[in-house]
Amino acid sequence: MASIHNDIPLNASAHDVWDAVRDFGALHRRLVPGFVTACSVDGDARIVTFANGSVAREVLVDCDEARQRLVYAINNERLKHYSASVQVIAESEARCRLVWIIDMLPNELAAYVQEQTKEAVIAMQKAFPTAAA
Repeated sequence: MASIHNDIPLNASAHDVWDAVRDFGALHRRLVPGFVTACSVDGDARIVTFANGSVAREVLVDCDEARQRLVYAINNERLKHYSASVQVIAESEARCRLVWIIDMLPNELAAYVQEQTKEAVIAMQKAFPTAAA
């Protein structure tokens, strides 16, 4: 099983980043604008449209407010297994880290998913720009 780890420093408070992460249907507006172009909620899932045209149905598995951790899964014909966790960790009042871990099968798709996560990280960092000094 492939495991993709992203430890992303963000120039924003953990409170603000967590608020965007847990807003499950607002990926395209709050967390990764540009990388995700549309997102709608369908029961316990969100339908995500990416800038490259692909669409995924991501099912909410858990949203743990105390740990600031959200878990979602994708179940489709291409992916035998896809489980991802996103956790926000405060570093100071104005900085945090977002730890995004994806466990997936088949391994052959891991390189593609890793490249997509790099694009998502860029979008995240743009969504939370460095405050002017």
